[in-house]
Amino acid sequence: MIETETPEFNIELQAPDISAYKEGNTGVDYVTTLDSGVDGPHVMISAVVHGNELCGAIAVDHLFKQNVKPLKGKLTLAFMNVAAFHSFNPEDPTKSRFVDEDFNRVWTPEILDGPRDSVELKRAREVRPIVETVDYLFDIHSMLISPDPLMMAGPVAKGRDYAKKIGLPKYVITDSGHANGTRMRDYVDFINPASDKNALLIECGTHWAKETADLAIKSVYRLLDVFDMIPKDLVEKFGPTADDLPEQVFVEVSGPYTVETDAFEYAEDYEGMEVIHSKGTVIGYDGDKPVTTPYDKAVLVMPSLNIKKGHSAVRWGRIIED
Repeated sequence: MIETETPEFNIELQAPDISAYKEGNTGVDYVTTLDSGVDGPHVMISAVVHGNELCGAIAVDHLFKQNVKPLKGKLTLAFMNVAAFHSFNPEDPTKSRFVDEDFNRVWTPEILDGPRDSVELKRAREVRPIVETVDYLFDIHSMLISPDPLMMAGPVAKGRDYAKKIGLPKYVITDSGHANGTRMRDYVDFINPASDKNALLIECGTHWAKETADLAIKSVYRLLDVFDMIPKDLVEKFGPTADDLPEQVFVEVSGPYTVETDAFEYAEDYEGMEVIHSKGTVIGYDGDKPVTTPYDKAVLVMPSLNIKKGHSAVRWGRIIED
């Protein structure tokens, strides 16, 4: 059996200096809204929802440095969990995911309006009024061990339609999120089929790999091109080529496997997106209990290494026609 110990990592990326963007222009630190003055959608690109995921900060910094301004609508560039991001240490890179709790598990009105408090909740409450004005959210992330980039399109069909317009990466995941909390991309109207608001979460690849930052940069220029918000010369210079736009594969997640003990182990080394052909195949052990695939051709979506009781170890998925 494979123990779920965190491996050593090759840190190819350097966290950008984002201090120049602190003041912004919205009254909220590290959030800047660029208004074209022309009718169009309000698009938000968000970075460092998790403080150790550097690729989003690199992509947003790239947009600032290229002096990108929207031709129509509004573009909001936001660094989210800056307290965690500022604590990033390449000598211990997994520790700065958050300060008190996962910023990406607090996005319900009940929690945001509730009595409890944390560094992440304070920040979520600060940015919430701006998030609520956004028509299209594009939230940039990376992953611990999964090398294949993923687009997380949420639980409703409009998320898949949004992902199709972007056209990358190859795998598009339809899911309802995590058992231990709600993501920003699933906040209220983003998953309301009756609302025109929409959101995507892109997992650009493995944390701290150069190609992960490369995809993050290409994806934001592709996003802004889809909404006709930037000149074509910028897209040609920094956006994806035709070879970067694959035939997409849509995977519907039926649910996570939630860990029941403090002794979870995988049966093999899994990186993610493996297709396990037979129902009942053992993929790990939760204490003495075998953990088996729930159906034929089960896809292993985002297996975790930092596994704790009550958290998701892996999510089960089916390839669907869409």
